[in-house]
Amino acid sequence: MSILVYSKPNCVQCTATMRTLRKHGLEFTEIDLTQDPAALDTVKALGYQQAPVVFADGDHWAGFRPDLLKGLAAKQMAAQAEQVSVTA
Repeated sequence: MSILVYSKPNCVQCTATMRTLRKHGLEFTEIDLTQDPAALDTVKALGYQQAPVVFADGDHWAGFRPDLLKGLAAKQMAAQAEQVSVTA
């Protein structure tokens, strides 16, 4: 699963989002919107006005969404369990 977090410096919701991803053992790529004008254009084109913007598993949202982050963790765990059962 590919997870992108579009963030900005000193953003409390960005920090909370990335901390939650790490807590659940999910790998992600962080893109700083203040350093990447193309990324900023991308999230603005989708109508987002706040950070973080998270792209994961074919979906995207803005803000700190612990419910959606836990859902990603559950999907990841299910995928890992399926891999283990297939290789066993």
